[in-house]
Amino acid sequence: MPFGPKGPLGVLVDPMTWRAAPYLLVSVAFGFGWFFVLSFAVPVSLTLTIVWVGVPLAMATVLMWRGGAMLERRMLWAAFGVRIRDPYRSRPERGVGAHLQWLVTDPATWKDLGYLLMLLPLGLVEAAVSGALWLAAGMTLFAPLLLSIGETMGESYVFEDWTAAWVASFFGVVLLVLTAYLVRGMAWLHGTLAVVLLGGSEEERLRASRARGVDAAETERRRIERDLHDGAQQRLLSVAVDLGRAQAKFDAEPDEARMLIAQAHAGTKAAIAELRNLARGIHPAILSDRGLDAALSGLAARAPIRVDVSVELAERPPAAVESIAYFTVAESLANMAKHSAATEASVSVFRDRRGVVVDVWDNGVGGAVVTPDGGLSGLADRAATIDGVLVLHSPIGGPTIVRAELPCEW
Repeated sequence: MPFGPKGPLGVLVDPMTWRAAPYLLVSVAFGFGWFFVLSFAVPVSLTLTIVWVGVPLAMATVLMWRGGAMLERRMLWAAFGVRIRDPYRSRPERGVGAHLQWLVTDPATWKDLGYLLMLLPLGLVEAAVSGALWLAAGMTLFAPLLLSIGETMGESYVFEDWTAAWVASFFGVVLLVLTAYLVRGMAWLHGTLAVVLLGGSEEERLRASRARGVDAAETERRRIERDLHDGAQQRLLSVAVDLGRAQAKFDAEPDEARMLIAQAHAGTKAAIAELRNLARGIHPAILSDRGLDAALSGLAARAPIRVDVSVELAERPPAAVESIAYFTVAESLANMAKHSAATEASVSVFRDRRGVVVDVWDNGVGGAVVTPDGGLSGLADRAATIDGVLVLHSPIGGPTIVRAELPCEW
């Protein structure tokens, strides 16, 4: 969770500070709620498993706390900017026994329970420390105001003279900055602990990423085979037939032979064009020759509306990252042209702490979703091959933002 603007006061103007502060104050309420619910539901469901009614109750209890953990992951993203993907194993298609085994044997299930039970003591500490600091900072910072109110009402509120009040106000500014830094520090610690408990292990995450990458590669291979079979192969077969007929008629019917040769020539050019387009779909030549900026500018130039392109990379990223970034923009702009009714769009590529970030924005109608067999799902699978992620934000009414976060070594 990086800090925003630099400088001693930067943490005060960073929105992340003011998103983290309320969460630290109210997380204790979530902790109390989950501790009360789970301390009742877990023993009761386990006790009732000796009779048949306990099994569905136990499954419902487990699903309840897993749902709570899912909600907590989304809240951590909103409050701390910490993105934690759901680490659960794939759900079986059928069978009560298979579902029960799926719930009980998944390590993420029990890590979720541990996190929710930990929220109470952790929330108590966070709320007490941050609440006391914010209160102290507010009272010292607004000491002159408190003194003015006290003089108006004829009573003393902590400070009895203006000199002490203004000195306290100066130290209040210092205390406010220190409080903001401490809040960010507690948020970082909370987020780190949440990543450990609510996220999957590194080995499981890499295994899932590799599996998605293998599936994406297999899907791409089948697409290339289908395009070759249905497109260029059929055209070349037609060319061979035309040339064979022309050879048979070359002496007896030279005019028809010339027509067949011309037809074969046209078919050859069409096959070459299809092969070129297929090769461009695998890896565009302009991307290899001139880099990401030129390739994305070419995509923007072919879009039906004006698309602003900004590529801020000091050096070229690895070829795999460039390719995924290119196809992310290509698919996003294609979807925009088909469905969004946008009038303006922008593409931004920049470097962050982990690698390359690609943002595609448009002001269309929104409402885009990721479907299992859709183009955005394919982009997510492409990103997963290098342990990257694809994030879609598309509320009804817009705007739509597609973000690809692609880690790489520089």
